[in-house]
Amino acid sequence: MVRILFLHPDLGIGGAERLVVDAALALKSRGHDVSFLTNHHDPNHCFKETSDGTLRVEVVGDWLPRKIFGRFYALCAYFRMIYAALYASFVISRHENIDVFFCDQISVGVPALKLAKRRPKIIFYCHFPDQLLSIREGYLKSAYRAPINYLEEFTIGMADITLVNSKFTLRVFGDTFHRLKVVPDVLYPSLNTEYFDTMKSKISKKEGNEFGVVGCENVPRNGFIFLDINRYERKKNHALALHAFRLVVDALPASDSKRCRLIIAGGYDERVSENLEHYVELRELVNKLGLEENVLLLRSPTDDEKFVLLDKSNCLLYTPDNEHFGIVPLEGMYMSKPVIAVNSGGPTETIVNNSTGLLCEKQPQKFAEAMLQLYMDDSLRERMGVMGRKRVQQKFSFEAFTDKLDNIVETIMKPAWTHENIRKKDT
Repeated sequence: MVRILFLHPDLGIGGAERLVVDAALALKSRGHDVSFLTNHHDPNHCFKETSDGTLRVEVVGDWLPRKIFGRFYALCAYFRMIYAALYASFVISRHENIDVFFCDQISVGVPALKLAKRRPKIIFYCHFPDQLLSIREGYLKSAYRAPINYLEEFTIGMADITLVNSKFTLRVFGDTFHRLKVVPDVLYPSLNTEYFDTMKSKISKKEGNEFGVVGCENVPRNGFIFLDINRYERKKNHALALHAFRLVVDALPASDSKRCRLIIAGGYDERVSENLEHYVELRELVNKLGLEENVLLLRSPTDDEKFVLLDKSNCLLYTPDNEHFGIVPLEGMYMSKPVIAVNSGGPTETIVNNSTGLLCEKQPQKFAEAMLQLYMDDSLRERMGVMGRKRVQQKFSFEAFTDKLDNIVETIMKPAWTHENIRKKDT
């Protein structure tokens, strides 16, 4: 058994959070002792495995500021993570024999983790270079980010092994961190399919066709549902789905357009100003496009509600451009739903065009054409749904994810190991 401590800055709801929770569940299933250390954890806004006792979670440093004068978010996040890393090294490691630290998103805590008792191994999981997620706003912003960007590259290089979530991110990683000689390993995120299978069994036993999701009471029983799941952030490009849906409604006869619905189910955190602002922006866009009767904007549905939405939907839309991976398309495919996504980034590795879904340019007209194609062709939707589920089972299974991650942990615990040892064993 290996004792593993996960460090994550904000253990809320999102793709990065789903990845680390699944990683912890995977390693726990192999008999390892796992727990979380985080700067923030709200039991009412998190994945249930972190609030129902399945995974142990300890919070430190939440009293530290998240921003200063409405700015310096990155700097504050770095200080919060350094505090957590120091706590892990000098408090937790003093009482527990930590073998492996698994940290992600923010690498600046890695040097502090090196100070821990018994010198545990450090795994860093890079979802995407943090510096590329920042929008540059002139000279002052660039000057502010310069030392932070340098620290990101320098501290990632101090980890014992680095993992990335896709081949796309691997290419971006190499282009971004020129001075690093380490070549990361690709560990694709996966789905905890046991949950999906259990929920499917529960729903099949229920009687009636009610949606069972707050806000969806007026969805007609014969409704055709386009579903868009992603956080309320501008980079997720929900506006693309809205503009495309307007074109779909205009192209269909009145009887068909009345039964069509677009449901946007977005992660929504009241502490994040962009979530609040963008939700209002999308609501205003819905009104501007005259789609009040056809569009539902849902905020932070629970895991069970999200499952119901996937189960009841006919087609999944995925609108971010150059998304580094994207777990939502896998969820849709496992639920036998065809996926329409922007033809860039991680979705090009998960979705097979014209087989499990359709990859389109990020233009409303192109998305609308794909949406109309799937609306009109029942057999095509069914065929893509079957192929999508098979693809997830074969290439992105939770068992394969668990095997590879467990192999990485077991290998780095050996006295003499290299990245090449892990690659050889994996192949």
